[in-house]
Amino acid sequence: MARLNLNLVRPLLRKPRTLPFLIGDHQLQQPIFNITLKKHSLFQFQRSYISDMRKSAFEGNILRLLRNEIQYELQRSTPTQPVANFDIFTIDDRPGEQWIRLKGKFKDEGIKVEVTMFDGAIPASKSGGGGSTGDEVQLHITLIVNITKGEDGEVLEFICSAWPDSIEINRLFIRCGDKMSAQPYAGPEFKGINDELAAFLHEYMKNKDKTEFIRWMGTVKTFIEKQVE
Repeated sequence: MARLNLNLVRPLLRKPRTLPFLIGDHQLQQPIFNITLKKHSLFQFQRSYISDMRKSAFEGNILRLLRNEIQYELQRSTPTQPVANFDIFTIDDRPGEQWIRLKGKFKDEGIKVEVTMFDGAIPASKSGGGGSTGDEVQLHITLIVNITKGEDGEVLEFICSAWPDSIEINRLFIRCGDKMSAQPYAGPEFKGINDELAAFLHEYMKNKDKTEFIRWMGTVKTFIEKQVE
């Protein structure tokens, strides 16, 4: 029968190596692995502390930049309170969103206009004609115009482009119940959907663009401030 070689087992049964240390006048023995564990814990604490310091410094820099940018935007050109009406329309500004809605009535027709913020641009005309405003680019706004006549009547839907001083009607859809057909449009302007509306919307959206930018920076600033509390 095989016998257990005690010479191989005895090293495993030995006590851990120790180092002496003093408490007052008494010399005690402390296991080496305890010292190693303490050193490891200290290293982890130092690394976590440095990481927290770096995160705090980064968040502090972001907060300072946001505060400075908000102050700059407000001092350079303070946004104005958006108007509530234009021509025959009442305006729903929809704070925090990238579009607005206009509603109006003309005789027995209901008119609803949904307007995007600036969603494109082209180079401005260099010839001095064509409605150039002196800017390097002409900004573009998309309009979706719905005109209804009566509760169960047909719905005319126009997809339009609003430039700084003009409106272009790109497509016309006619809805009757669940059916829709697309047709070209070459008819007269509808009441309120004209070049004056285009000019108004561009000025309105310049103000809304600044307002929403400042609102967004304020939201980010508040979020970070809560994280560092």
